[in-house]
Amino acid sequence: MNRFLCSAVLAVVLVACSASPEPVAPAPPKVGVLTMVPTTVAVQQELVGRLAPFRSADVRARVPGVLERRVYREGSDVAEGDELFRIDPAQLQAALGSASGAEAQARANAANAKSAADRARQLAPTSFISRSDLDNALAAERSAEAALQAARAATRSAQINLGYATVRAPIAGRAGKQQVTEGALVGQGEATLLTTVDQIDPLYVNFSMSAEDFSRIRAMPLERDAGAGRVEIVLPDGRVHDQSATLDFSGDVVDPATGAVQLRAILPNPERRLLPGVYVTLRATLGQQAGVFLVPQAAVLRDANTAYVLVAGEGDKVVRKVIRTERAQAGQWVVSEGLAPGDRVIVSGVPKARPDAVVTPVPWTPDATPDSPARPPAGAAQAAIPGTGTGAATPAAPASNDDRD
Repeated sequence: MNRFLCSAVLAVVLVACSASPEPVAPAPPKVGVLTMVPTTVAVQQELVGRLAPFRSADVRARVPGVLERRVYREGSDVAEGDELFRIDPAQLQAALGSASGAEAQARANAANAKSAADRARQLAPTSFISRSDLDNALAAERSAEAALQAARAATRSAQINLGYATVRAPIAGRAGKQQVTEGALVGQGEATLLTTVDQIDPLYVNFSMSAEDFSRIRAMPLERDAGAGRVEIVLPDGRVHDQSATLDFSGDVVDPATGAVQLRAILPNPERRLLPGVYVTLRATLGQQAGVFLVPQAAVLRDANTAYVLVAGEGDKVVRKVIRTERAQAGQWVVSEGLAPGDRVIVSGVPKARPDAVVTPVPWTPDATPDSPARPPAGAAQAAIPGTGTGAATPAAPASNDDRD
């Protein structure tokens, strides 16, 4: 009997050991998602421009003579009308004296002619003077008056030329290097260049944009009043200049040599730290685009034809959505079509997601992974595009405790 019981127990144990456990289905993979919220972003273009003076005037010798001295200090700021050079005035003074003497003679001749004409007018009614003599007297008076006017003009011209012996700044700005040394003969046959004065407050920023980009931006339904035309200047050392430029000129002609459209902005330069001729990187705001979505670049995938994203849809099932990307901006893609408010775009863990597969969505932040999601502090916002004042998107709703398991 004992032997029979032992055999039965052994058989039960062997059957129990030979039965395999039921396989356990793997848990859906965790992915980081970002809930899409439509926002308004600034339409910006990063371009390269060159600084140029607001006004630039060549200072030239307008009268012939020997350059006596330079009055200003090279590279200094001068005001309009400040004396810069002096030209030997001796020859010009002599010319003025000669013109003044000719004017005095013309004035005397005019006075004599007027007296003769007045006598002829008095005698004309009495028939003591012929009509021919009267006409001659009146003609002499008119000729003498004309000669006097010419003499006065010659004197005024000589005075002006003498004034040009003192060369003054035509505009306010920074005077450049002296081009001619003292003792040189200037203004002989041509207006000799002496120096250049550049107004560097404000400055012009000259840059260009491809005709394709220019046409595309003009065709966008943009809000032109909200910050449009603002240009930030990035200096060669990477710093952003504390003064912003304002777009003031936009050409409508495409340069056939470059295929680009010329643009220009005005940049305040009160401390005169920036100098003309420097190449700078600029960030031009051309308007505000409303109703778009900002998607991290890691979430945007591409195939041979389109760009698309993976979305955690109804029942946490992965859905493929084709999108239209406008441009990259601040590490994100600006998406104008293909997404709807509330879509949960998969940003991290994308390789684990497959269309129609079920996933476990958890909130995504830039410094988090799907396995260790980091939630932002209460009240914190996503990084905003400069100039918009709005966040890119808000995180998805926190996952339940069951999902986190």
